[in-house]
Amino acid sequence: MMIKRFKSRFAALATAAVAASFAGHAAAQLTVVSFGGSYQDAQSKSLFVPAAKTLGITIKEETYTGIAAVALQVKAGAVTWDVVTSGSGGAARSGAEGMLEPLDYKMIDVSNFVPGAAQPFYVCGDVFSTVLAWNTKTYGDKGPQNWADFWDVKKFPGKRSYRKGGEGVLEPALMADGVPANKVYEVLSAPGGIERAIKKIKELKPHVAVWWASGAQHAQLMKDGEVDMVTGWNGRFDAVAKDGAKVAYTFNQGLADYDCYAIPKGAPNKANAMKFLSEISKPPYQAELTKYITYGPTNKKAYEGNAIPAAYAKQLPSHPDNQVKQLPIDQSWYIKNGARASALFQDMLTE
Repeated sequence: MMIKRFKSRFAALATAAVAASFAGHAAAQLTVVSFGGSYQDAQSKSLFVPAAKTLGITIKEETYTGIAAVALQVKAGAVTWDVVTSGSGGAARSGAEGMLEPLDYKMIDVSNFVPGAAQPFYVCGDVFSTVLAWNTKTYGDKGPQNWADFWDVKKFPGKRSYRKGGEGVLEPALMADGVPANKVYEVLSAPGGIERAIKKIKELKPHVAVWWASGAQHAQLMKDGEVDMVTGWNGRFDAVAKDGAKVAYTFNQGLADYDCYAIPKGAPNKANAMKFLSEISKPPYQAELTKYITYGPTNKKAYEGNAIPAAYAKQLPSHPDNQVKQLPIDQSWYIKNGARASALFQDMLTE
């Protein structure tokens, strides 16, 4: 009888230990979401997988088209994502709307980050640029060099592709309309400014063959030679150029922005998510990302010790020679005006 009771008790303890083990394993899981394609592939190799290994976390990767999808989960009370990638404007709006968790900067070291790269609800991991790119099979090395050229269908006939919405769709239109880069947000903030940009985009609408919705899509358009010029993200174009795509681009009048990381409100693994953000914000990870895609680091220490070779650094949008040619995206403008701008833009698309 004693042996029987001992076996029974041992079995119960073993079952409890296994259950605890599974519970611990579940707690160490993390679901990370990004935009897919060459960018997420770069993130996975340089950030996600190495950081998860260091932290002893089991990671699951998913893809989406933008941070607006977070609101659907939060409002439904069914949040399944722990860390999401976003452009800075979208993250700023989502944070202001209560869709994101505040970040713990006692845990995440941002003491060497570039100004503006660490915000209450998101931390920025790389610098990218929205640029105008062209098909070198169509134009050779004499492609469009500014947004006025992009709009000039007589000088540069051919199929265009333009972003379907989001940050960076209005600014090129105003620069094409003659507004100096340093006055763009002043004009957009004035009465009729957004409407002026929308009107200019409407002029181009008959020549836009594809309204793209993701970085993977606009990169594929150039790889397939489906369009002659397109707006898009510099690193995506470099990635497909390595695969033989006939594509070139210019940083002139580009829109400098950040890719950021945030934690959805009510994330199931918030504590591990915070540790994860702390880990991938360290210099070695950010330097490693540049090996896979031409986006610059936000942690200035990533440049130290020749972690990023000087010659290669000149290809990055954050290099001083490239920065001076670009207009930084104004995150505060999008917090105040992004919803209205998006509504007007979508109305124009459906007209």
